Amino acid sequence: MLNFNVPPVKNSTGEPVWKVLIYDRFGQDIISPLLSVKELRDMGITLHLLLHSDRDAIPDVPAVYFVMPTEENIDRMCQDLRNQLYESYYLNFISAISRSKLEDIANAAIGANAVTQVAKVFDQYLNFITLEDDMFVLCNQNKELVSYRAINRPDITDTEMETIMDTIVDSLFCFFVTLGAIPIIRCSRGTAAEMVAVKLDKKLRENLRDARNSLFTGDTLGAGQFSFQRPLLVLVDRNIDLATPLHHTWTYQALVHDVLDFHLNRVNLEESTGMESSPAGARPKKKNKKSYDLTTSDKFWQKHKGSPFPEVAESVQQELESYRAQEDEVKRLKSIMGIEGEDEGAISMLSDNTAKLTSAVSSLPELLEKKRLIDLHTNVATAVLEHIKSRKLDVYFEYEEKIMSKSTLDKSLLDMISDPDAGTPEDKMRLFLIYYISSTQAPSEIDLEQYKKALTDAGCNLAPLSYIKQWKAFTKMASAPTSYGNATPKPLGLFSRVMNTGSQFVMEGVKNLVLKQQNLPVTRILDNLMEMKSNPETDDYRYFDPKMLRGSDSSVPRNKNPFQEAIVFVVGGGNYIEYQNLIDYIKGKQGKHVLYGCSELFNATQFIKQLSLLGQK
Repeated sequence: MLNFNVPPVKNSTGEPVWKVLIYDRFGQDIISPLLSVKELRDMGITLHLLLHSDRDAIPDVPAVYFVMPTEENIDRMCQDLRNQLYESYYLNFISAISRSKLEDIANAAIGANAVTQVAKVFDQYLNFITLEDDMFVLCNQNKELVSYRAINRPDITDTEMETIMDTIVDSLFCFFVTLGAIPIIRCSRGTAAEMVAVKLDKKLRENLRDARNSLFTGDTLGAGQFSFQRPLLVLVDRNIDLATPLHHTWTYQALVHDVLDFHLNRVNLEESTGMESSPAGARPKKKNKKSYDLTTSDKFWQKHKGSPFPEVAESVQQELESYRAQEDEVKRLKSIMGIEGEDEGAISMLSDNTAKLTSAVSSLPELLEKKRLIDLHTNVATAVLEHIKSRKLDVYFEYEEKIMSKSTLDKSLLDMISDPDAGTPEDKMRLFLIYYISSTQAPSEIDLEQYKKALTDAGCNLAPLSYIKQWKAFTKMASAPTSYGNATPKPLGLFSRVMNTGSQFVMEGVKNLVLKQQNLPVTRILDNLMEMKSNPETDDYRYFDPKMLRGSDSSVPRNKNPFQEAIVFVVGGGNYIEYQNLIDYIKGKQGKHVLYGCSELFNATQFIKQLSLLGQK
């Protein structure tokens, strides 16, 4: 697309054609996790501007547009044509544009005498955001529209629900067009996920029937990564498991998302300048804001984003030490070459050292990049560690795992809530909600009052609890609460001292917890459906095959073979804990792939906000 919709071919000089990229907020969110400014520049993008910003005319440069086909976007594009801002126009729509809107553009082009300048118009079907090679989320701009709260509002009208479902289905349709595959769809009954399944099945079916305009014809299908076997799409509803999004976590990526400001693969940190550890009375100096991109090109991140935090801290330390060793070597060689180069001894050594120095200097950019990543992860991990220590997140994580796996608790829940040193009011609320959701029978009224008093005394807002009470009464799950396996984390004892004395990370007092692989509900459902296992949890899941002529509503799969490829999509919002759990699960399955998608990606703080808004109704 950035190459005028033709495969990239460098011209004779090897230079790309220079051009301007114009996007709206939707386009910006789709591009920013995928391409850095440097990568855009390598593709010839000299300027990237928002459609609705004030833009000057650059009459001798072609412009590539990447926008949603909304009324106001179309108006602004027509205005650009009239103002003759660019040499030529390559229009790319994120979602399919309607015929009437295309006619509006055509009329504007005729009126502006710019018909020949509109070089190409494409529907790109890219209305989703790819965060990882195996993870996508629907949208970021109007995510309130498809949020958990929006879907579960008690006063929602049918038309509002239709709009939400259509928005989700449009994005999922784009996803499968891009993938070049028609999935087999499975979903639970009586949920929002079922409504999505019915609509998606219909939309895929209609597109396949329209032979002239089908987006799933031979040439696109071969290009898909699933050319041999069709993928399974498992649509699950957030309501099957409300404990996991509230759970305190212990792996790096999920922790970064939980405690820091991490959004579209960029983490924003506040770094205080001046005093590092300020005594209680002293005020820290002013804070600097810093942003870091955590992307697929960051090798350390790719390797450790799913690791338990203590392991990450140790690895950062090891990287730092190996870097220091290399750095000294470069300095030594440089000094031999430059400063001490006058005496004869050094000159005679020169020939031996030239080769060494050449390799040292050539590896300098690599070393500097390594240093940048080490600094980045030292800062990010230190920020995470501060939260772990100040809020006792290791204790919360371990305690919640025990609750969710029905293990014996070494400390009463009331004591945890009442402990003034453990966690924020929100941490306490999360812990109690997990206990409430996971318990087979709800606590007695007397006990509940006691808990409520302790929570109120700790400064908690009880609105989320009142929603969860209604939810629990409403769902049939109360009779069979979700089981979370029975693996509890094993403490390897406290970090009595640090990994070694010179470490950046003072882990004293933090538990060195090791994770045991246990499947969360979403992973378990996927496992049942992907492996074709019979299980009461998934036996009545509906089955849709958009390729079948008649839409048969059977829950009996025609295909009895296990699937190799699957997409799990959570209607109502997902999180990195589930994503990581799926990745860990699939590691043990050779030759199988899983992608994780969700209508929005939230951390516990954002989820609690939605629950409390629902609880206030």
